[in-house]
Amino acid sequence: MANFYTDNPALKHHLEHPMMEKIVELKERNFADAEKYDYAPQDFADAMDNYDRVLDIVGEICGDIVAENAEDVDHNGPKVENGRVTYAEGTQKNLDACRKAGLMGMGMPRRLGGLNFPITPYIMAADIVSRADAGFENLWGLQDCAETVYEFASDEQKEKYIPRVCAGETMSMDLTEPDAGSDLQSVMLKATEKEDGTWVLNGVKRFITNGDSDIHLVLARSEAGSKDGRGLSMFIYDKRNGGVTVRRIENKMGIKGSPTCELVYKDAPAELVGSRRMGLIKYVMALMNGARLGIAAQSVGLSENAYREALAYAKDRKQFGKAIIEFPAVAEMLAIMKAKLDASRTLLYACSRYVDIYKAYDDIAKERKLTPEERQEQKYYSKLADAYTPLAKGMTSEFCNQNAYDCIQIHGGSGFMKDYACERIYRDARITSIYEGTTQLQTVAAIRHVSTGTYLDSIREMDKTEVVAEDQGVKNTLQFMTQQYAAAVELVEGAGNTAFRDFMARRLVEMAGHIIMGYLLLQDTQRNGEFRDSLNVYVNYGQAEVARHADFITNFKPGDMAYYGIKAEN
Repeated sequence: MANFYTDNPALKHHLEHPMMEKIVELKERNFADAEKYDYAPQDFADAMDNYDRVLDIVGEICGDIVAENAEDVDHNGPKVENGRVTYAEGTQKNLDACRKAGLMGMGMPRRLGGLNFPITPYIMAADIVSRADAGFENLWGLQDCAETVYEFASDEQKEKYIPRVCAGETMSMDLTEPDAGSDLQSVMLKATEKEDGTWVLNGVKRFITNGDSDIHLVLARSEAGSKDGRGLSMFIYDKRNGGVTVRRIENKMGIKGSPTCELVYKDAPAELVGSRRMGLIKYVMALMNGARLGIAAQSVGLSENAYREALAYAKDRKQFGKAIIEFPAVAEMLAIMKAKLDASRTLLYACSRYVDIYKAYDDIAKERKLTPEERQEQKYYSKLADAYTPLAKGMTSEFCNQNAYDCIQIHGGSGFMKDYACERIYRDARITSIYEGTTQLQTVAAIRHVSTGTYLDSIREMDKTEVVAEDQGVKNTLQFMTQQYAAAVELVEGAGNTAFRDFMARRLVEMAGHIIMGYLLLQDTQRNGEFRDSLNVYVNYGQAEVARHADFITNFKPGDMAYYGIKAEN
C-alpha cells in the first residue's frame, strides 16, 4: 500500500518546524476546545500528533486511490449534459473517499464542523493531493473558499454554508469573464437588488474551476453605472436555488479531471457577503492570496511527482550497458530537479507559517482587543505573508514547469508517449504559472517588496542563523549573492525611472527568490543534514542565476529599453 505522506520525510520535517508551537498556541486558544470536543487536542504534542495522523490518512488515500485513478480521470474527464456537470468516475471515487475520511473543511473551526487545522498542515495535504493528481486538487482544494466565507460573511451565513463544506459539499470562486481575465476590474456580471432586499445575478462567467459546485463565491457589479473595482461586490450563490447553468466545459491541455466551466446566470438568487463595493478591493484580494498559496502547493506536489518519475526511470533505463543515472549529464539534471523541489517546498512552508500567524491574530481580534505587542507581531507577519505569497506562487510554479520538462527529457522518446505519467505531469504543470495570476502578475505584486526592502530585511534576518562549520562556505556565498542583489536594487531604484524599474522587476524578484530559498535551505540543513546536498546544489545554481541577472542589470542602460519597444521616460 502506497502512502504519499510517510514515504516523503521532507513533509514531516516541515511539519515539525519550531514555529509550529506558536502557530498551534494561537490557533487553539489554550486548547479550550478540548472541553467541548473529544477529538480536540489537549496540548501541543496532542495537536501535532493529530496533524500527523490526519496527514497519514491523506497520504494513504492519495497513494492508494487518487493516484490510481489519475490516468483514467485524465482520459475520460468530466461531462456536461443539460447544463449540469458529471465528474469522471475516478473523480467521484476520490471525493467519496475524502468525504468519508472527513478531509473537507480542514481549516474551519470545530463549532462549524471542521478540524480547526492551521494553514500549514492543510497546505501540506494539498501538496500530497497534488502529487497524486493535480486536477483533483483543484476540486478538493477549493474548500479553501470557505476561509473567505468565515473571514467576511455574516454569522448567519457562516452557520448556513460552512458546515455544508465540512460535510463534503464543493465550492468554486466565480471571478473571471469572457472580457475580464486577470483584469477583474472589468467584471460586468450584474447584481441587482430587489425591493425585498434580496439579490439576483445575471451574466456570464468563464474559466471557472469546478464551475458546477454546490456553493459559489461570485464577484459581480452591484453599483449601476460603475466601471471599476469600486463597483464590485462579493456574493454567495447556492446551487440548490437554481438560476445557473453550465454552457460548456473547456477542452484543456491538462488538469482534465477538473471541470473548467462557462456559466450562464439568469436571475440567480444570491446573498451579499460583507459590505457593498468591497468585493474586489478587499474580499477577492484575500481569496486570491489563499488561492495562490494553494497553487504553490500544487506546484510543489507536481514537482515531487516529476522528480520521482524521472528518478525511477533513470535508475531502471539502461543504455550502453548501464543505468542512465550513471551518466553525469543525467545525474546533474536529477540533482538540480531535487534541489529545485526542496527549495520550492521550503519557500512554500515558510510562507504558510507567516500566513498562519497573521490570520490567527486576525481571528483573535474578532474575540478581543489585541495587545500592542500582538498588533506589532500581526503587522510583521502580515507583511511577510504579503511579500512571500507572490514569490512562492511565482518561483514554485516556474520550477514545477522546469521539473516537468526535465522529467520528459530524462525519459527521452518514451516521455513523449502517453504510456508514462510524465506526459500527463507535463500537461498539468503548464497551468500553474498561468492561473490565479500569471508569473508576470506575481512579479508586479512582488516588486513592491524589492523597493521597500522587505526581502532584503528578511534575508538579513535569516543571515543571523548560526551554521555548522561544514556549511559556512555556503553561507559566505549567500552573503556575496546578497551584496550583488542589494547593489542591483540600488542601481535600479537610483535611476528614478519607473519604466526601467518595471523592466528589471522580474530579474530583481528572481534574485531575491534565489537568495531567500538558499537561506531557507541553509536553515533546514541545520535541523536535518539530509538537505545538505540540495543546499549545495541549489546555492551553486542560484549563484549563477543571481550573477547573470546582476550582470544584465549592471550593463544595461535605461535608454537600451528602446530596443525592446519600451519607452524609458519617467
